[in-house]
Amino acid sequence: MESKRQQKYAKLIQKELGDIFQKDAKHLVGKAMITITHVLVSPDLGFAKVYLSFLLTDPDATYKLINEHKKEIRHQLAKRIGKSVRIIPEIAFFPDDSASYAQHMDKVISDLNIPEAPEEEDEDSED
Repeated sequence: MESKRQQKYAKLIQKELGDIFQKDAKHLVGKAMITITHVLVSPDLGFAKVYLSFLLTDPDATYKLINEHKKEIRHQLAKRIGKSVRIIPEIAFFPDDSASYAQHMDKVISDLNIPEAPEEEDEDSED
């Protein structure tokens, strides 16, 4: 379980990375919409796992491009939070598959062929 400090740090990183992807990293992502769905921070605050969700783009190509420019993104993060934190964490990006998994499960459930339940007769009529 994460401590309050880790949770606070994770929220700060999530907010700032979101701003970076919306404003400063437009040259990397183009028209793609990138959502930071979750951030996990190590207990020593030196490492952050960042889970990304992609819209309006090829997720694999965008993910690869972001990983190639990880140092630049970390540098942008350092400019933004460097005055308020001691450690700028190393960042590892991971694709978040929860949206596509939810769509898949919705399709599976909607494709199920469930027969109608038979109408039950009143038990009082038998007496």
